[in-house]
Amino acid sequence: MSLLRKLLVRLGLCSLKTERAPISVFLLDDDPRRHDWFRRRFDGDFIDIAETVEQAKQLLKEKSYDAIFLDHDLLPHHYESNTHGDYENTGYAIAEFLDAHPELQRAATIIVHTRNADAAIPMVQKLRASGRNVEYVPFPMLDFKIRSYWKK
Repeated sequence: MSLLRKLLVRLGLCSLKTERAPISVFLLDDDPRRHDWFRRRFDGDFIDIAETVEQAKQLLKEKSYDAIFLDHDLLPHHYESNTHGDYENTGYAIAEFLDAHPELQRAATIIVHTRNADAAIPMVQKLRASGRNVEYVPFPMLDFKIRSYWKK
């Protein structure tokens, strides 16, 4: 930092805060309220939203993302139990898809944000086994995590 800039900061005429460049965000979630929540949190960034596994696969093949957010429960019957037998229509199917396609989204930070902890852990394990940067953050804690990872 130049001497002039240091002086301006000290006098309160200049800020140390810097703006980050826009990032590319991918969201897999079936809840329109969460879509709006993510759009507000990532205002000024590029965000793509998929509600289904098929939409997610297509976007993940076509584009590159800095941040990927995955929900597990994508259909109403997923909310009732983890023994529904419909795993091909859950976020776990995307974890398997990324595991099977190691060339896709290698640099992305992946956050599993489902409230369903029992389903989140296998997703995280599958993604970590393929060398991905991933963690589980329950939705109520997500705002704090986003602010700490991607400050504006």
